[in-house]
Parts: sequence; C-alpha cells; structure tokens
Amino acid sequence: MSHKQILQALTGLLAGLFTAILSSTIVANALPTIMSDLNGSQTDFAWVITAALLANAATTPIWGKFADLFDKKILVQASIVIFVAGSVLAGLAQTIPLLLTARVIQGVAMGGLTALAQAIIGTIIAPRERGRYSGYMGGVMAVATAGGPLLGGFIVDSPLGWRWTFFVCVPLAIIALVLLQVTLKLPDTRRKARIDWLGSILLTAGVSLLLIWVSFAGKEGYYEWFSRESALMVGGSVILLALLLVVESKVAEPIIPLKIISERTTALAIIASIAVGIALFASSSYLGQYYQVARGATPTEAGLLTLPMIAGNLLGSIGAGMLVTKFGKWKRYIVAGALFLIAGLGLAGTIDHLTDLRLVGIYTFVFGLGLGLMLQNLVLAVQNTVAVKDIGSASASVAFFRSMGGAAGVAVLGAILGTQVENRTTEGLEAAGIPTTGGAAGGSLDLVDLPAPIADIVRAAYGDSTAMIFLITAVIAVIGLVCVLFIKESPLRRTVDFAPAAPAGPAGSVSPAATGTEPGGAGSPAAGAPATQAQSSTAAARPADETGVESVRHAQPDVVAVQPSHGRHSAGPLEISKADVDRVARELTELEAELTDRADARR
Repeated sequence: MSHKQILQALTGLLAGLFTAILSSTIVANALPTIMSDLNGSQTDFAWVITAALLANAATTPIWGKFADLFDKKILVQASIVIFVAGSVLAGLAQTIPLLLTARVIQGVAMGGLTALAQAIIGTIIAPRERGRYSGYMGGVMAVATAGGPLLGGFIVDSPLGWRWTFFVCVPLAIIALVLLQVTLKLPDTRRKARIDWLGSILLTAGVSLLLIWVSFAGKEGYYEWFSRESALMVGGSVILLALLLVVESKVAEPIIPLKIISERTTALAIIASIAVGIALFASSSYLGQYYQVARGATPTEAGLLTLPMIAGNLLGSIGAGMLVTKFGKWKRYIVAGALFLIAGLGLAGTIDHLTDLRLVGIYTFVFGLGLGLMLQNLVLAVQNTVAVKDIGSASASVAFFRSMGGAAGVAVLGAILGTQVENRTTEGLEAAGIPTTGGAAGGSLDLVDLPAPIADIVRAAYGDSTAMIFLITAVIAVIGLVCVLFIKESPLRRTVDFAPAAPAGPAGSVSPAATGTEPGGAGSPAAGAPATQAQSSTAAARPADETGVESVRHAQPDVVAVQPSHGRHSAGPLEISKADVDRVARELTELEAELTDRADARR
C-alpha cells in the first residue's frame, strides 16, 4: 500500500482511538467535581479510574484473539457501539455504583479499540515503516490526552455540567464509526474460529479478583493487607491464573499465547510495559487531582497545567517514530525513554503544595517525554518478532499487561495516597488544635463544604502526599529500564510478514513477504490457485538459482497466477507480468540480505 492509501485506511481507526482516549482523559479534571456531587471518597475516585482500566485489561487479550480470527473492521465498529452505550450510561449516572458500571462498559470498548488499532497497523504496514505510523498514533493519543483535560475542564466550568464530559464523546464516536465504514479496507484474513472461552473466563476472573484485592486492602471498613479475606482473594487469584496457564498450554487458539510471550524480546517488553502502564495511568491520574485539590486550580486551569506532560509525550512519540523509520533502530529510543521517565518521576517526587508550578511543569514534561519514547516502540519491538497471523494476540498481550499494571498502580497508589492524606490531615488538625474524628476528612474530596482552615490543611496534605506517588513510580520505572537494557535489538523487517523458504520453481518464487502481502492474501500462491501446466514444465526444465527467481525471470509473462483474497466476488486470477517478476527478484535479493543481517544479529 502507498503512504496515501495507508493514511486513508487509518483515518477512521485513529478517529475511534482518539474518541476512546478522549473519554478517559476528559473525565480526569471532572472527577473532583463528580466526587463532590455524588458524595464520593478517595477510594471512589480511584475506582472510577480503576474500573475502566480493569475492564480494559481483562478484555484486551480477548479482543486481540478475536482480531486474529474474525473481521477486524467489524470488531472495531462493535467496540465503538459498546463505547457509546457506556458513555450514555455514565452521563446519566446518579450514584457511584452506576457510574462504575458505566465505566466498566467503557473499559471493555477501550480494550477493543486499543488491541485492534495495534493489530490493524501490524497487518497492513511492515515493521520497517511502522515507526512512522506508530508515531502518528502516538500523536493522536497525545492530542486526545491533551485536549481531554482542557475540554473536560471547560465543560465542568460551563453551565453544561460534568455529565456532558461523557455525552460529548457520543457524536465523536458516531463520526468515527462512519469514517471506519468508508475508509478502512482490509484484506480478508479470517481463519476458522476456535475461541478459548475457558481461558477468557479464567483470565478475567483471576485478574479482576487480584485488582479488587489491592483496591480495598488496608482501607478502613474493609480488610487488612494480612487477613483471612486477603488470603482468600490472593489464593483464589493465584489458583485461577495457574489454571489459566494450564489451559493456555493445551488449547489450539490460546487467549494468552505462551509461546509468544515467553520469547525474550516479548517477555522483557511486557515487564517494561507494566512499569510504563503504572507511570502512564497512575501518575497522570493523580496529577490533575494535585492541581485541583492541592493547588486550588479550576478544572480548566488543571487541564492547561498538564500540557507540559502532553507536549513531552507528543514530541517523544512522533519524533521517535520518524527516527525509527529513517534509521531502522529502535532500542536506543526505548532506553532513552526509560531514563527520561525515571528522571522526570524522581524530580516530581520532590514537589509539595508550595512548589513553583513552572518547576512542576518541567518535571512533568521530562517524564512525558519518556512515556512518548517508550509506549509505541515497545509494541513495535514485539510485533517485529511475530507473524501476521499472531499480530493481534501479540499486540494485545503488551496492551493487556500495560493496562493491568496501570489498573493495579492506580488502585495501590490511590490507597497509599489516601492513607498519607489521612495521616497528614490528622497531624495538621491536631497541630492547629482542631478536634479530629478519626481522620475522616482525609478520605473525602468534598472540600467545598469544609471550613476554610480545615480545607487548607487538607489541601496541604494532598499536595505533600502526591510526591510519594511519583517516587514510588520512579522506583518501578527502574525495573523497566533494566528490562529494556536486556532486550536484544533485531533489524526491522521490510515486509508485513516473515518470508517463508522459497522452493524452486515459479510458484514458490513469489513469496508473501516479497509482495508485501499476508499469507493467503493477494499475490500469494497460498491463496488456493494451483500451479499451471506451463509453470510445472518451466520449473522442471530450468532449475532455480539461489534466490529462487531465475526460472521466473525467463518464464512467460502470465506463468504466475494467484487468487486474490477478496472473497467469492473477486475479479478472478491475477496475472503477474515480466515487470512484476523483475521487481520481485530485486526485492528478494534485498530480503535475502536483510535476513542475513537478522541471523547475524541473533548470534
């Protein structure tokens, strides 16, 4: 596909991704207002974020496997429809439980959009060129992340109210749905469906139970970290995940492909993605809360104050994507991103409720730059190691662990933040001679109704406690740095799929990799067209050279005929001319050199 054709194909896809990300960021600056209106606590604040991330994480591998089995376009459209339903329900919510239910529905849809966007890009673009388009995707994500808080803040401060932070995404989703129908045209790569329903259930149950445990452990009114309830929940989660491993090792189409995620590059990239997910979701989630609660900013002002982090993310994502495409090297940008991430988070760990906001902006710009350098390039590294038929599962595996890390990070760090705020608030009230009631004020985000002296103490407690969130995240980011240092860089292939060994004869000369198509796709002998008699006789009369192309070079212009993978209503066999064969010969020569480089790199 040409650059123009790829951009046309990605228009609707990126529009859908933009809408999904906007829905998650637009609510960030509205959450303090929502919690105040619905009488929510710090725990509820964390769970509004965690519920969507949990559903996202639990369903991403399922969507990824569906992408390998079914029509990706229909799946993307279905995820957008689900997203619209969740957004409408969230906008109508009158209680925290109903809002959480709506967020779960939104999370299911976001899991589909995340997994399918990566899978579709991996299906139509070769890894060597993918950095450029991954950069575009990163740019869309950064713009949505930047525009979300700004738009959300404006809506909350306007007469529309916070409910329209959910409603506004509905028309955007419908526009994306129409664009997908018009612009996204994919080759028919469906296979016989073998859905691992048992693995899906075990995965969802095991992950959900674990994340529910970390969300409520140690909180007043629930259970302690070391208690019978904790033992039952952790033990149950371990058993469910152990059964998942057993099931996945035996089924034909596993939800979590163990052979793929156990490969060195994929395994290290997954661990690094967990660290990135915690930094991405946890730090950015509590940054808006810091600006509004600790610094007294309005929702609109909080959106403007998060722009440095978004600018860093945008610069890192697009810049790295262009450089990867130009030079074909990707590890250096991941390592640099990890270093920037650690430095920025470490510096942000020094802030309090009086820190100069310009310094806070510089710190957040630095770790935003690190996120931009790492996010898409970790997925690219994994996609470069798998065949097209597994691209959905591989991409979804990285996204799954990133989302799971983010969900766990938001829950655990939210619990830590709540405890720190409660302790600091109690200390502040006692120092001011104000009677305390067990620190209850520390768990509430409804500061509007508090007397001014108490509200000031609570704001200071939030500002001083937020630094610990960034410090803990910085330590976790160090683990990510260690992982990416041990990733072995392999050359990015210039073809969408791996090149199979080319047998002698004309039919075997035109490989899927050489033509840039998928196995069984247009231009591939595997599509079902048998070799003609002329092909057979030519192959017998003239042996192939080392590249398997020499016999094709001297054949008749119409000796190679294949069936395009466009269904029963296609135009019929495709005849490849002499010029096409000459081009394939040149590409095979280049591919042979690249495969040699790849083999050398693996040694």
